[in-house]
Amino acid sequence: MNWHKLTSVDQIQEIKETSKEKPVLIFKHSTRCSISSMSLDRLLRKWKPEDIEQIVPYYLDLIAYRDLSDEVARQFLVPHQSPQVMIIKNGVSVYDSSHFGISYPEIMSQV
Repeated sequence: MNWHKLTSVDQIQEIKETSKEKPVLIFKHSTRCSISSMSLDRLLRKWKPEDIEQIVPYYLDLIAYRDLSDEVARQFLVPHQSPQVMIIKNGVSVYDSSHFGISYPEIMSQV
């Protein structure tokens, strides 16, 4: 999967702009959490190379960038969870899920 790494607050505005043309997926991952690792692995196993044509994927390491993770939660009005996926369209979060609720088919049905 060709992730864009979310490492800067400035990228939040870029995500909002990009989402006006194509949906954006944000995956908030805790590198210290086995549930987060399992959820990420489940997503990666189902991801197809052609999915990049439908959605722009961002990866946020929330251990390294906890303040950024909090800012993502504030700006998109989605309470922080870990792991968590959010889909951004037209600058707003239209879908979010966490833990074992993270489902590739559900994500792609939102696109």
